[in-house]
Amino acid sequence: MSAETSFRSRFAPARSLLAVPLRFAWVTLLCLSLSRLLLLLWQHDRVTAWSDVQHVLLGGLRMDTVAISYLLAPAVLVLLAAGGTHRLGGWVANGVRAYLTIALTGFLYLEIATPPFVQEFDSRPNRLFVEYLVHPKEVIGMLMGGYQLELVLTGALTATAAVAAWRIFRSPSAKPVGVLQRGLLGILLVPLLFLGARSSLQHRPANPSSVAFSGDHLLNDLCVSSLYSVAYAVSQMSNEADAAAIYGQMPRAEILAEVRGAMSAQGLQSFPSDAIPTLHHQAASATPEQPLNLVIILEESLGAQFVGALGGKPVTQYLDRLADQGWWFEDLYATGTRSARGIEAVVTGFPPSPARSTVKLGLSQHGFFSLADLLSRHGYHTQFLYGGESHFDNMKSFLTGNGFEEVIDQDDFEDPIFAGSWGVCDEDMFAMLHRQLSQPRRKPLFSFAFTVSNHSPWEYPSGKFEPYEGEPPATRHNSVRYADYALGQFFEQAQASDYWKNTIFLVVADHDSRVYGASLVPIEHFHIPALILGAGVPVRRDARVASQMDLAPTLLSLLGISADHPMIGWDLTRVPLDHPGRAIMQYGSNQAYRVGSQVVVHQPHLPAEFFEWDGHALQPSTADPAFGRTALAHALLPTLLYQEQSYQLPPYVEQ
Repeated sequence: MSAETSFRSRFAPARSLLAVPLRFAWVTLLCLSLSRLLLLLWQHDRVTAWSDVQHVLLGGLRMDTVAISYLLAPAVLVLLAAGGTHRLGGWVANGVRAYLTIALTGFLYLEIATPPFVQEFDSRPNRLFVEYLVHPKEVIGMLMGGYQLELVLTGALTATAAVAAWRIFRSPSAKPVGVLQRGLLGILLVPLLFLGARSSLQHRPANPSSVAFSGDHLLNDLCVSSLYSVAYAVSQMSNEADAAAIYGQMPRAEILAEVRGAMSAQGLQSFPSDAIPTLHHQAASATPEQPLNLVIILEESLGAQFVGALGGKPVTQYLDRLADQGWWFEDLYATGTRSARGIEAVVTGFPPSPARSTVKLGLSQHGFFSLADLLSRHGYHTQFLYGGESHFDNMKSFLTGNGFEEVIDQDDFEDPIFAGSWGVCDEDMFAMLHRQLSQPRRKPLFSFAFTVSNHSPWEYPSGKFEPYEGEPPATRHNSVRYADYALGQFFEQAQASDYWKNTIFLVVADHDSRVYGASLVPIEHFHIPALILGAGVPVRRDARVASQMDLAPTLLSLLGISADHPMIGWDLTRVPLDHPGRAIMQYGSNQAYRVGSQVVVHQPHLPAEFFEWDGHALQPSTADPAFGRTALAHALLPTLLYQEQSYQLPPYVEQ
């Protein structure tokens, strides 16, 4: 027997012991690389150069190695500890086989689920994938209504993958492995797995920002697997309150100085409380003769792309007509891409952050500022009106904990015209709103009404309008058209009612229906309609850049309510019409701060990038350190206020 043969024979048991983990590694790398290549081919129009393909494939190989190393570590360690053909070794081998089968199936399931997720959210599965799981009724209804084929294909392919993985990971016949050999293997493999998992000798281990290379967020997303993307998002949820760890440090005093300086656009200079650092007094610009009702109508998923009056497709014919009857915002932007973020901005005026919306976070469930809290102190009855189940996205808990006295949701609608996966239709909701406004009351009413019909799987009562360009009923355009129809019918009724002359209405979208685009922050898909109309509201077209955060302070001024509050949004009745305006947009972990056409984008663990918005795309621009510091301060402020629990009103003293 030759020395080489003797060496191979001596280490054959060790090779046999590690055969399944090694097989898992190369099969997983092969499958993920193939999936990444297919996704690149599908999204070929996003690829601008061959170097993009190289970055995605090589970066993907690196990040896949990270994920595989993490998953292999426990399997390798238990195999080395048990190491042999005795009973314990056999049980361990079968356990490892099952564990790696589940791991590979998980990888493949999420890769199979990625194309539908990209179509809807223009990104790999991330924490949205997890957040939706806590609402099974709504999600299952949506999937069964609009994604049946995808469900069948995903289920069939995942089951096939699981069976194939179980067969591939069958353990070969093994012989006992000596303690010395296992010890030597451990000395060799443990450092390799550690280095594979970190993929870096720097202070921080590799993470998605390590392979980010493009101004197109989707290309950056493709550098990681979907399983890694979801797992990383979940791991960050426990640390999400610390924006400074994501974007960079700044002293508290400087954060507040920058934010207060930006608020000076509306003439604010006095901030009397360090305990509530953004608290200031807002003097109303209007003086109505009597207290006015306030109605905020938050339209689900209504982006500017559907609004003819904003240069979009001519889908919203009723809203386009209403635009000529009130204060129409031509360049207003959502702060985020989810309903909870829209609620946060419109009802509380809170700026966005890389954390989940404060609607969902624990420290903001009580004692957090809202319009309802402030208006209740001024004698208003406050209510939330929703056609679906109000527990969705934690809305009921947040709103009732912060000033809303009454919640009307799906269970309160008797004999609705139509009920779909997400709740009763918009006509039912508006009929309820009309009844609430028509009731005689001793107090003025603040009603926050949230629509549901414009949501996948596009369910609404038929026969109400002409389909958009002959499209079949269950499409996004026709769902928007129905939502617009219901809105138009409500305002025809409202304008003929006694309450019209005593009520201010705000119609605003929570976000666009699908936010996507080949940029770090696709600004065009944050553009949303907003209209204030009703009692005493001036008729104007406002071309300034504005944010959802500006609406609550502006409404207070129009209501004639002078008050102390912590909102950093601008009272647009007091900002010069020639001011360029400002908006803040959160897109995943990226935040854009825009003043006029100038934009700075902060990404996790990367330097700020500066751009010029030309109305269609972000064009690279010269760095402006002062502008960057202002943007960073606004990115860090929400964390500061949330952690200090200092976004609130002072204790109420009854007059």
